[in-house]
Amino acid sequence: MNGLTFAVQLLNGVQYGLVLFLVASGLTLVFGILGVINLAHGAFYMLGAYLAYWIAAMTGSFWAALLGSVGISFVLGLALENVFIKRMYGRDHLAQVLLSFGMILVIDEVRQILFGKDVHSVAPPAWLSGSIKLTDVLSYPVYRLALCGFCLAMAIAIFYVIQRTRIGMVIRAGAENREMTRSLGIPFDTVNRFVFAGGIALAALGGAVVAPVSTVFPGMGDSMLILSFVVVVLGGIGSVSGAAIGALLIGLTDTFGKVFFPQISSILIYVLMAGILLWRPNGILGKREV
Repeated sequence: MNGLTFAVQLLNGVQYGLVLFLVASGLTLVFGILGVINLAHGAFYMLGAYLAYWIAAMTGSFWAALLGSVGISFVLGLALENVFIKRMYGRDHLAQVLLSFGMILVIDEVRQILFGKDVHSVAPPAWLSGSIKLTDVLSYPVYRLALCGFCLAMAIAIFYVIQRTRIGMVIRAGAENREMTRSLGIPFDTVNRFVFAGGIALAALGGAVVAPVSTVFPGMGDSMLILSFVVVVLGGIGSVSGAAIGALLIGLTDTFGKVFFPQISSILIYVLMAGILLWRPNGILGKREV
């Protein structure tokens, strides 16, 4: 492998890790802060991709598809939290798992009724549809570069909101001590609703931006759900910074594993997770056990 090929694979790994962080950050917020196990997170990733396909087909605009899929998913998240999820706070995880599994079945059935089982594609904007020629036989899609930049910008925005804004301070305070937060008069029920809806919107955004690269197909959220949970556990439950580190490690491990160890590439991610959890049982940035 020459230097240029290595650089391309490194860029692929970083791009994969950034997309994974975009999706997993929503699960980190919902699981780590609200304490809700949402097995339907991957289904919302798939829903975002299908909504992007549907809106793009209707309007011919990629940007309308992007904004529309996120907006619809956010409103859906608000409604689901108000009707179902708020009843799960403080309950055992089995009830949460059963509810979210039911949501998976409903979303998949609605997807099949509306879109069938066909594979669809979403065209990127015309000015992002070309490729950059690196050598006579090697080129790199412009959209993938734009995807890296967009996911990086979103990651910075997420960190800014969590660390530098009042709502972020409230979210972090509630994650540490919810009862104390309530005693200060902070309407945590409203915060919960927006945190859940924001997590759903991030999953849908991930599906929408990846749609031009991976196409849109039934079950596309299944593997993303598993990887998102790996990221959450690997980084430390509730730690957005840990999720970022974990997502990049998984992206690089998966990409270079397929290049150097294709026969065992599918298990390398889980080997990495096992090794890190042996070193730090609570995750990379999780709290150390006393």
